[in-house]
This record gives sequence, structure tokens and C-alpha cells, in this order.
Amino acid sequence: MNNFFGLFENEDEKAQNNQQDEKLRLHKEELDITKNKIDAGEVTLKKEVIEEQQTVDVPINHEEVVIERRVIDNEPSNSSISDEETIHIPVSEEQVQVSKHTVTTGEVSAYKRNVEETQHVEETLKREEAHVDTTGHVNIASDDTASPID
Repeated sequence: MNNFFGLFENEDEKAQNNQQDEKLRLHKEELDITKNKIDAGEVTLKKEVIEEQQTVDVPINHEEVVIERRVIDNEPSNSSISDEETIHIPVSEEQVQVSKHTVTTGEVSAYKRNVEETQHVEETLKREEAHVDTTGHVNIASDDTASPID
């Protein structure tokens, strides 16, 4: 039986032909995918103090003394003239006093969570195939346990 690089020779034929064993090894590429964790950035939470001027209109009260003068048409009086008569009129007013206090207006919290997504990866892979070319009238025998050969 004819032999092409010893590919189709069975053990009996190898022993009969007493030839050196020649083999064509076929190879293919496969993907080795690894994932590496890298730093993507950082989030910093902090507070910033913002000052703003605020104007508030506050209504306040105060007292005023109104002096009214009336003319009296020379009415007779029994009182003597003296500088010992005095009238005291207390006057009050409201004063604005401003103080400040702190209140809580909100809360900001932060946490991390894992999010899984799928990334599409395309890569060209190579593989080897065996092709048998013959010249002239050559008989080729194949065992059916191997992959097909063109």
C-alpha cells in the first residue's frame, strides 16, 4: 500500500515497510483569556462650607412720645407758678438680636457595588489542516478514527 508521509500506514504496514515513522503534526490556536483588576479612578466625598449673605425684614415696635400743645383761653387757675412739677414718661423699643443654630438638612452616603457586564472580544485564531496532494496514480488508504483530510 502506498504511504504518504506515513500518515495512513497502520502498524502492520509499518512493520512490513520497515520505514522510519514520519508524522505531520497539526496545530491550532485557542484563546487564553485573563482578567486583571486595575484602578479605574477614585470618588472623594467631602463637605464644602458656602457662605451667603441673607437679609431678613424683621418688624419691630418702639414707642414715641407725642407732644401736643393746646391753647387755653386764659382760664383762671388756683395753682401757683413753680418749677417743681415734672412728668416722667418711660419709653420702650424692641431690639433685634440675631443668633445662629445648626440643623441637619440631608445626608450623603457612598458605597461600592459589583456590576457584571459582558465585553465582546474578537480575535483571529489560526489552525493547521492537512491537505494531501497526489501526483500520478496513487492509492491512498485512511483509517476512519482520525479527522478527515482533504
